[in-house]
Amino acid sequence: MRLTASGAFDEVNAMMRRLSLVTVCEEARCPNIHECWARERTATFMLLGDVCTRHCGFCAVGKGRPGAIDPGEPERVAEAVAELGLAHAVVTSVNRDDLPDGGAGHFAETIRAIRRRNPGAAVEVLIPDFCGDDAALDTVLEARPDVLNHNIETVPRLYRRVRPDAVYERSLALLARADRFRKLLGANVRTKSGIMAGLGETSAEILETLGDLRDRGCDIATIGQYLQPFEKRLPVEKYYTPAEFDALREGALRLGFLHVESGPLVRSSYHARRAFAPAQEIPA
Repeated sequence: MRLTASGAFDEVNAMMRRLSLVTVCEEARCPNIHECWARERTATFMLLGDVCTRHCGFCAVGKGRPGAIDPGEPERVAEAVAELGLAHAVVTSVNRDDLPDGGAGHFAETIRAIRRRNPGAAVEVLIPDFCGDDAALDTVLEARPDVLNHNIETVPRLYRRVRPDAVYERSLALLARADRFRKLLGANVRTKSGIMAGLGETSAEILETLGDLRDRGCDIATIGQYLQPFEKRLPVEKYYTPAEFDALREGALRLGFLHVESGPLVRSSYHARRAFAPAQEIPA
């Protein structure tokens, strides 16, 4: 990865600290942080603190008992979007299974705050599964994000090891409900999901999982190489070659996805605006 000495990275970092914001770029140790912060001046904001209530085997985010919700966070995120001049803002969160709505109301208020402060900016949310609570999901959908992202993360065979607190079918049901919501109300919401490669799955299993996503109406897919964030997380079982990622991308496009990002450094919000741009029409 090429780092930058332009000073732009430091400017974005200083703004995040000044506004007391958390980013998944830092917490997940994303390899693209210098490209996104320095060259693209984009960041993925992480709501609801930096402590997660789940115990995924791949994740670098801290686990334990989270703190209280910060009611001023949505407005500060909106201010950061304005300062960065973002045309496409991406917002995610830790899992907050301790909250009655899983943080859905906080997501909705952040979407509305960004829209008030930044008319015309697209808003993408990368949400948890809210423990299968349909009302919580509806709260987010009713705020009308432009992109509703929920990562499937891995193939069903590996869920017990990779995502012990999650349920494969529950994640698929969330995306299917989002698809039904937009079709029922005519909402121009894109749906999106992502999968990590290198945790012990096969290419055939990845394509089968992508097929499950497409069957639930998912429009956009991301496929990236899993990298072990530190020694106590799951090891990398395989490093896929660029050619293998290209083959996965072609396979996913044949399934009918509107856009697919597939490559070693691809992450959920990598080139998010690029993925959003071609999806002008929602399939019937």
